Amino acid sequence: MKKFWLIIIGLLLGRWGAAQQTEEPFVHPGILHTEDALMAIKQAITENREPWANAYALFLKDRRASYQYDVNGPYDVVSRMGSQPNEPNLHKKEFEDDCLAAYYNAVQWRLTGDQRHAAKAVEIMDGYARELKEVINHDRELMASLCGHLLVNAAELIRHSDADWDTQRIAAFERMVREVLYPVIAEFATFANGNWDAACIKAMMTFGVFLDDREMFDRAVTYFYKGEGNGRLTHYVINEAGQCQESGRDQAHTQFGLGCLAEACEIGYNQGLDMYGAAENRLLAGFEYTAKYNLGFDVPFSTWLDRTGKYYHAEIAHHDRGKWRGVFEIVLNHYEKRAKLNPFYTRMVVDKIMPEGEPWTADHPGYGTLLFRSPN
Repeated sequence: MKKFWLIIIGLLLGRWGAAQQTEEPFVHPGILHTEDALMAIKQAITENREPWANAYALFLKDRRASYQYDVNGPYDVVSRMGSQPNEPNLHKKEFEDDCLAAYYNAVQWRLTGDQRHAAKAVEIMDGYARELKEVINHDRELMASLCGHLLVNAAELIRHSDADWDTQRIAAFERMVREVLYPVIAEFATFANGNWDAACIKAMMTFGVFLDDREMFDRAVTYFYKGEGNGRLTHYVINEAGQCQESGRDQAHTQFGLGCLAEACEIGYNQGLDMYGAAENRLLAGFEYTAKYNLGFDVPFSTWLDRTGKYYHAEIAHHDRGKWRGVFEIVLNHYEKRAKLNPFYTRMVVDKIMPEGEPWTADHPGYGTLLFRSPN
């Protein structure tokens, strides 16, 4: 009943165009997954129901979902790019895989009850809590947000369970999040294309829930509604038709930005906020527009100069058209199942690519058919 009233309050605030904020205690676990949602998935797998059984079989093929995963790190310094052009990055792929492995093993722990999965997630989290000191170079906001989002989702699932992770080690992990990851994204990324801001939003919300830091969480939610940069919802999905700030750049980055905003909305939903419904379901408009175009249909396009004044697009981009990222199940589940709307083109995409598989690098959680399609 409490969650019902929180959602009603969120709907009213969204209609008024205000940032949704509440002083209610955080729901735990309550980032990408709640206890009820995890138990429903577990039951669907146990009963061999489709499409969850097939989606879970695909998930099990990912080596990062195994408790036998060989950890690459931990590393003290990581980067997505070198400090100079053509200079190698510092452990980009290795760090991404470690963060995905922590998250996937935490999910496995909650679905199977096998302590070996919990131990693997804890091994990875403890290692980076102890060793990670810096995220550096040009793409640091992306690395801290994308990998941090996954790693902290793992921590949320382990912490709020009966896994063996004691308070001292949890405190060390919290310090790493506050002192290493959060400072990198604290001012968002107003200088960049909107996928950067969107990544920062979802990560800051994630950190806020895990740390029980209401101020941090509310900063991210407020930015989603009122932020200066390209990642604010109505700066990313620029009009009611659903055109996106990066629609004229390429289709891969457009799906990336939309997916990050969808994950932010899912976190909000799990905390009683209806960010999905903001600006008259503007996020859905963005997904429908992008899905329709990538399915081969024509869509309207307006010339657009972004908020930084650096990125001008005169026509919609053909680059990566028809290449799909696994970011559609999460929004289909909300708008079709919860909101009872008709996301026609998003449904067409999901029917075409189902089951969603592994993510592109560590941009998203991946495996959306398993993780974000509600069995109930």
